[in-house]
Amino acid sequence: MESAFHDRQHTLPPGLIPATVVPMTAGGDVDWAQLGRYLREVAAAGPAALAVTADTGEVLHLTPAEQYRVVALAKAETGLPIVAGLPAAGDGRPSDAVATAVAHARALAAAGADALLVFPDGAGGDAVVAYHRAVGDAGLPLIAFQLQPALGGVIYRPDVLARLLDLDAVVALKEASFDRDIFEATAAIAGVAGICLLTGNDNFILDSFELGAQGALLGFGALLTAPQVAMIDAWNAGRGDEARRLGTPLQRLADVIFAPPLGDYRARLKECLVMLGLLDAAHVRPPLRGVDDAERGRLRRALHDAQLAVAA
Repeated sequence: MESAFHDRQHTLPPGLIPATVVPMTAGGDVDWAQLGRYLREVAAAGPAALAVTADTGEVLHLTPAEQYRVVALAKAETGLPIVAGLPAAGDGRPSDAVATAVAHARALAAAGADALLVFPDGAGGDAVVAYHRAVGDAGLPLIAFQLQPALGGVIYRPDVLARLLDLDAVVALKEASFDRDIFEATAAIAGVAGICLLTGNDNFILDSFELGAQGALLGFGALLTAPQVAMIDAWNAGRGDEARRLGTPLQRLADVIFAPPLGDYRARLKECLVMLGLLDAAHVRPPLRGVDDAERGRLRRALHDAQLAVAA
C-alpha cells in the first residue's frame, strides 16, 4: 500500500480504484460466495486498489461485522490494497461518537484495510479536523472525501479543506461534488497541499484528469473496469486520443447509471453486472430499491452500446 498512499508527494498517480458493490440475496443477506467471485473479476482487470464498504458497497446498510468481513474477504481474494469506507460519526461530534469511529477504524485495519475513505458530514470546521486527526491516530492513512449533498455528503469550505489536507494522516482526497467548478477549485487546494487528488465524479470522469485529477475512486469503476483502467493508463502515458476514444462511450453509460434519482445508481450498477454475467442477481438492501423493467431496458441498451464502442 505504501507506493499508492503513503507518499504525499506522488510522482505516479494511483490509477483506478473501483468502489465495488456487495451482492445480496433476495432476503437481503450478503451473498459471500458471489462477492468473492465478483471481486476476483474486478481485480483481474488491473486496478490500482479496491474500495470496499464505500457508498457503492451500501456501507450505511451493512453491520460493522459485515463490513469487517467484506474487507477481510476482499484482501484474501484479491491481494490488492484495500480502501475501506469509514461512515460519518454524525453531526455534533459527541465524544463517544468519535471514540466509536476510532474503534471502528482500528477494527477495519485489523480486518485487512490499508487505508480509510473517511465519509464527510455536517460537523463544523474545528470538529471535522479534530475528527480526522483522531481517526488518523488509529494508524491507517486517510483519504479525505468531499461528497455532494445529494448522496448525504458535504462540500467543505476552502479553509476547512486546506486544514484537513494538512494533516499528516491524510494522503489523498476523493472529490465527488459532481460539479466542475468546485472540482477545479478543489484541485488548486489539493495541489498546494501536495495531496493526490482522486476524482469521484462519475459524471465527468476523463474531464477530471484534464482539470487536475491524478487518479480515480469511482463507483462506476465497479463496471467495465478493464477499459477504464486502459483509459486512465492511456491518459497518464500521454495518449490523449486513445483515452478519449475509450472515455466517450464509457461516459455515456455512466450518465445513464448516474441519472436522477442519483441514489438509484447502486441498483443500476448491479443490474448491469447481472447483464455482464458478473452477478447472479441485482438485489439491494432496503431501504434501497431496485429498478423497473423500463429502466432495465435503458441500461441494457446503454451497456450494449458502450461495449460495442469500446471493443471497436
